[in-house]
Amino acid sequence: MADNRPRLTIPDLAEKKRAGERLVMVAVGEVLSAGWAARAGIDIIGVGDSLGMTLHGHDNTLAMTVDHMIDHCLAVRRGAPDTFCLVSMPYGSYATPDLAVTNALRLMKESGADAVKLQCGKESFDIIKAVADAGIPVMSHVGLLPHRVHLLGGFKMQGRTAEQAIEIVENAKAIEQAGAIGLEIEAMPNEVGKAVDEAVSIFTFSIGAGAAGTCQLLNGYDLLGAFDTFKPKFAKRYANIAEIATAAFAEYAADVRSGNFPDADHSYQMKPEEAERFARLLSSGEQDE
Repeated sequence: MADNRPRLTIPDLAEKKRAGERLVMVAVGEVLSAGWAARAGIDIIGVGDSLGMTLHGHDNTLAMTVDHMIDHCLAVRRGAPDTFCLVSMPYGSYATPDLAVTNALRLMKESGADAVKLQCGKESFDIIKAVADAGIPVMSHVGLLPHRVHLLGGFKMQGRTAEQAIEIVENAKAIEQAGAIGLEIEAMPNEVGKAVDEAVSIFTFSIGAGAAGTCQLLNGYDLLGAFDTFKPKFAKRYANIAEIATAAFAEYAADVRSGNFPDADHSYQMKPEEAERFARLLSSGEQDE
């Protein structure tokens, strides 16, 4: 399957929002999965620092660096050169306005991304605004913010109470006012996700927030069943790659131990005449002239 549509642009995202169209995003971080996503017609690939968990084996996202994100985004771009790519700014890379602009510029220059995303709201209005004012396409994030996993006491749904829901909506409005081109809506009740989307005119995408937003996101390794350490409630598995891969490795190991692999079909062979001449040279110890 091939997807020949042109890469989405920033104006396209705004138009999709106005038109009420639905887009599809997956989060992956290497060339193989990016290529599969592109061939499947996925609209946007998110290179998120959840890769710290799915590909690097950390307990959370906090260990990722700007260098990590650049390397992963470059790999995705090689696998999906014509797919819109959104790269996350890792924890600590946007702690101040100046630091945020410096790192956002570096990500845009070196990673091949179309936009960057951070995780903050009205409390960091100046940071979002500084990045936007520097001419950098920037998105932000409301609801469950993985960069605040310790403050939140884990990866927990947000917006459980009316007061918390209002706070989320206010953060979304502030993100738009600061100049962001879009925002992520994560892990909240359907009603709250819908209210967030309706409160802003910018592009929105959701994960674990019901059908809210212009775009739906799933972690590619969750939906493939490749990451099976745990399964979030909102993640639907469309395959079970971990099970298939484990069975394949086990079958390979059994074939090697039994002597069934490699066999003649999976080995290189000399031409018969060369094999005979080689055998003569070995037995005689003579050098062929």
